[in-house]
Amino acid sequence: MSDNVIAIGSDHAGYQLKMALISFLGERGYEVKDYGPTTEEAVDYPDFAHPVASYIEKSDSSLGILICGSANGVAMSANKHANIRAAICWNVELAELARQHNNANILCLPARFIDVNLAKSITETFLKQTFEGGRHARRVGKINC
Repeated sequence: MSDNVIAIGSDHAGYQLKMALISFLGERGYEVKDYGPTTEEAVDYPDFAHPVASYIEKSDSSLGILICGSANGVAMSANKHANIRAAICWNVELAELARQHNNANILCLPARFIDVNLAKSITETFLKQTFEGGRHARRVGKINC
């Protein structure tokens, strides 16, 4: 697995934003693994969140992006997986802190509440940040049950 690989998935509400982000990421040299869906037809978000989370679980360095209308459904689904820290981010500062303080490995975007340009900024910030460790590592170490 490579830190240049981004796993991505959405539901129907996030489909258009997912497609825009796939292009955006490709232009920046990332390899994107698209876990679907392939159309805007109504689908169930766990069917796409679980495969993305499973991929990230098996990787030491890859990150993921999940998108649905509110980001709640995909975050809840992904966070059922061991060692997944899926963070809902609707602004740049949250994305920065999710990586720096929480070592988030999946970015969850609320398609119905942010526009494409903001989503790109949030995504770029999320991908460029690193975990600070230190006191945050102790806290992150207590997340799993």
